[in-house]
Amino acid sequence: MSNNLLETIVEAIDDKKGNDIVSLDLSELDGAIASHFVIADALSNVQVAAIADGVEEAVEKELKQRVIRVEGKQNGLWVVMDYGDIMVHIFQSEMRPFYNLEELWADADLTRYRFD
Repeated sequence: MSNNLLETIVEAIDDKKGNDIVSLDLSELDGAIASHFVIADALSNVQVAAIADGVEEAVEKELKQRVIRVEGKQNGLWVVMDYGDIMVHIFQSEMRPFYNLEELWADADLTRYRFD
């Protein structure tokens, strides 16, 4: 897993004012589909889509890496972006507690990002 990829994704989410950005290190867990999840939320479907677009643009520009697959952009409630080792989850704020990925993967090491 590229630390540069993780950092670029987190910074891109912050640039678009994503809320409560966390990463889960799933690399030691059996059955995990990626080594890391990055999770954030936003107040509207427009902002969810803008964050997803911002992540895609930043990763392409800085790392010359394209997203493998994106799902959920059309409704903006929950966008999932597949970067191979890293899956990015951007929720509309009211949807995040419903799916509660942090609790589902509670055995993973959680890193919370704070920006000023």
